[in-house]
This record gives sequence, structure tokens and C-alpha cells, in this order.
Amino acid sequence: MSEALKILVVSGGLTHERDVSLRSGRRVATVLRHAGHTVEVCDLNAQFLPTVAEFEPDVVWPLIHGSVGEDGSVQDLLELISFPYVGSTAASCALASSKPTAKSLAQLSGVVTPKWLSLKQALFRQVGAPAIIQSIVDNEAGLTFPLIVKPADGGSALGLSKVFNEEELRSAMVDAFAYGDTVMVEQFIPGKEIAVSVLDLGEPVALPPVEIETDDGRYDYDARYNTGRSKFFVPARLSEEELAAVCDVALKVHKTVGMRHLSRIDLILGEDGTVWFIDANVSPGMTDTSLFPLAAEEYGSLSDVLEDIARYAAENQS
Repeated sequence: MSEALKILVVSGGLTHERDVSLRSGRRVATVLRHAGHTVEVCDLNAQFLPTVAEFEPDVVWPLIHGSVGEDGSVQDLLELISFPYVGSTAASCALASSKPTAKSLAQLSGVVTPKWLSLKQALFRQVGAPAIIQSIVDNEAGLTFPLIVKPADGGSALGLSKVFNEEELRSAMVDAFAYGDTVMVEQFIPGKEIAVSVLDLGEPVALPPVEIETDDGRYDYDARYNTGRSKFFVPARLSEEELAAVCDVALKVHKTVGMRHLSRIDLILGEDGTVWFIDANVSPGMTDTSLFPLAAEEYGSLSDVLEDIARYAAENQS
């Protein structure tokens, strides 16, 4: 029997996704404790570094969603103090957490992604919001309604809107800028929402894809975390050919961005069978309505998957 690990789970933090992060942290800690490991949970605050020094964990599991938890900042800090940690490196986190960057890398590798543009708040101040909005509306060669408007980083679909006209576009831009300095406007693609989680213990493996169906067609923050708004199908209701296609794209994105240990790749399976890359997540949610745990349970068991990730991360970092 393998020796028990000392694992420090870091959750909370001062991000828009604090509540989800705390729920993820509690669940991961509970599962790993039941598996026989010694687990402490700490917030990302002034006590974080003293806690790491005192507890001396075999591995740290950052579960801060959004902001400094996924942009590489926490990972850089852990590398600075020389503690092994679960998840992608700081450099890969920086690439994945920026949606425009991740989409650009995926596109360069041959993956299909919806047309988009990214706009900084500073540009709106200098050029003027009315002129920019009108340019989007008049754009004949590119984006057409309906559109998706969302912050260029962050998760949990915070600040995300589906818009059908100019008035809704204006309102959605204001909402999205409340969550960050850069906003993406992306072409809406009709089709099935598919999440493919990836387990990477040296060689990435796609876990069973999860298909998401919501009561109003919007997988927003409320639909993600309030039970009853969404239905999940695991494995997704796909043909063998579609299943292979979505898994292939997810693994390609995971490798292209340089992710490790675990990730979740969000996709749309278009009505014509095209697989569209939407988003790459370095710190997938672990709540009881999150998608990675659903995939892990279908694959085998959440307990085994989390334990394997923690042990591999503890033993395979220089």
C-alpha cells in the first residue's frame, strides 16, 4: 500500500469565484481524507506562506478559480518556494487563462475556434464606446448576431451574455467589463455543449465527455451551480465518430497549451459535425455540480482520479 501524502489544498482567494473555489476545495479535501491522506485546507491570504512552511506538504493543490489562481501567479509563487503542486505550470496557466491567447494557439495548431475579437477597456475610453459598438454591428465580413460576450479571462461563465442586437450588446459589454479589463466578442455557434476533461499522468487521456443541456440554452453561472437548471449526460450522447473527434480536439488543445495533470476543454459540437474549441480550464471546478468530477466518476472513481493526480504531482516535479 502506498504511503499517505500530506496535501495542502488552497481555495478561496479574493476573486469573483471565491464561493465556487471554497466548495471545490472542501470537496477535494474530503475525498482525499477519505482515501487516507493528511489534508489541510487554507485560504489564499497572509497566512498562506506561513501555513506552507509549517505544514510542509508533499504537494500543494491550488483550487483558486480565476484571477491569480489560474493566470500563473500562484504557480510562480509555489515554484519560487520550491513546493510541488498540482496542475499546469505557471507559463501554461498564463497561456490558457487568456481566452484570446488559448484560441490563437489552438487555431495555429489546426483546431477550429469561433471568430472573435478582444477589446480592452482602455480602447473604449480612447476611441469611444459608440464608435466601437457600431463597428461591431456594421461588420459585414465577420461577426453576426447572435454573439457571445464575455471577459477575456476568468471562469464560471461570470459576465457572459448571449446577445441578439445592438442594445443587448451594449449592456453585455458593461457586464463583462465588471469582471476584467478585456472583453471578448465571439461568434455564437449553435450545437451541443461538450466538456472533455483530461487526465495527464505523463500521457494525457480524455475522460468520458460530458454533454450539457440547460433549460434555456445558456450555460451561465446560475445554470452551472444551481441544481435543476442543467442536465448532464455522461458519456455525452455522441456517435463513435463524434466521440473520437471531440476527444481528439481536447487532447490537441491540452498538449498545444502545454497543460499537465488535469484540465477541462470546453467545446461546441456544431450542427454540421464540426468541433469548435471554446475554452481551456487549468483548474476545473470540483463542486458537486462540476463537470470534471462527473467525468472522473464515469471513468472509474473520483477518489482514485484525485489520488492519482496528487501522487503523480508529488513525485514528478523537480
